[in-house]
Amino acid sequence: MGQGVLTQPFPRVDGRVVCGEVPLEDLADTFGTPLYVYDLAWIRRRVAAFREAFQGADPLLAYSVKANGNLSLLRELESLGCGADITSGGELFRARSAGIDPSDIVFAGVGKSEEEIAYALDEGIYAFNVESRSELARIERVAAGKGMRARFGIRVNPDVAAATPHEFTATGHSETKFGVPWEETRALYRWALERDSLDPIGIDVHIGSQIVDTGPYVRALDRVLGVVTELRQEGIPLEYLDIGGGFGISYGHGPALDLCRLAAEVVPRVMDAGLRLVLEPGRSLVGEAGVFLTRVQYVKDGGPKTFVIVDGGMSELIRPSHYGGYHAIEPAGAIGERGNVTVDVVGPICETGDFLALNRPLPEPREGELLAVRTSGAYGFSMASNYNGRLRPAEVLVDGSDVRVGRRRETYQDLIRGEA
Repeated sequence: MGQGVLTQPFPRVDGRVVCGEVPLEDLADTFGTPLYVYDLAWIRRRVAAFREAFQGADPLLAYSVKANGNLSLLRELESLGCGADITSGGELFRARSAGIDPSDIVFAGVGKSEEEIAYALDEGIYAFNVESRSELARIERVAAGKGMRARFGIRVNPDVAAATPHEFTATGHSETKFGVPWEETRALYRWALERDSLDPIGIDVHIGSQIVDTGPYVRALDRVLGVVTELRQEGIPLEYLDIGGGFGISYGHGPALDLCRLAAEVVPRVMDAGLRLVLEPGRSLVGEAGVFLTRVQYVKDGGPKTFVIVDGGMSELIRPSHYGGYHAIEPAGAIGERGNVTVDVVGPICETGDFLALNRPLPEPREGELLAVRTSGAYGFSMASNYNGRLRPAEVLVDGSDVRVGRRRETYQDLIRGEA
């Protein structure tokens, strides 16, 4: 196809956007739209980038399943040596179904049920990342009832503010529901040390999503390492330090987090502390590797606005509506000499908030044209719904010239499956 070197995901070759060696238009013609497409070569490249940057610490890469839980994609990550960061029993089931070793799984989330805790204990996960005193007491009760010891680390809320694209994605300051206030952490470890069914082996911190500055990570890490020193002085040995995820990528405008710069700050500190490093990359592994394909149904002149109405909307990709998320959009086919016009790219859902882009300059759109919505590999399909009776789209994985269906498109029968 004229380009053998992978320099960016979904390059334009001979005028058409391709995934690996396959034009996106061909995939849309074969599998229909709307459609999610994932580039496995790009995912391998991102895993390798993490390995190279943090090689001094040989970290556990606990992939954040919530970003994209497609089973074929999880199996690929497992083959690359990744573990899993999970937030529910369902994500644990997905991770185990993909063959991910339970000893490489950490369980986060503020609302773990007794059933989920019991399931995780039975599977033998590496550790629970605990978010409250009540949760830790529940874990103790469940573990005691099974005659087991539950390994855990406390997720510390370091009260460190990090610049994120939206208020909903900041998790490390004192006004969020996440984590144990750092000043309460020591007392909770002391309490746990006296319990026969609890095994405090780690500590965890996660300050937000889509962070592109190393500064907040360093401030949070230094605060947590101070707690580690005090705990060790009290005879509480810890095995791992989980710095969470949130490693920012570029959505086509703005910078990405410099992994090597972050690693240069993190690795020496963690190694000096004698701790195992756990990372929870999600979006940073799969976000750029995904594209959402949607076809123009109508171009509507609304007077002051031109609306490009496509067959995919907020039920398939909710990030623009929910987070104000930006995704670069372009025609997947040849553009030619068309000039740009400013349009709203909107979906078919009966909501004014159903849009993929507002006031966006695009080559003058044509009805029937295929649009590629970039950087959709994370929090795309995983947040999709059947709202308005929509059928969730197919997911396709591409590896060079090899194409396979990771999930078939839903049918109308799927909409009522399980209903009486």
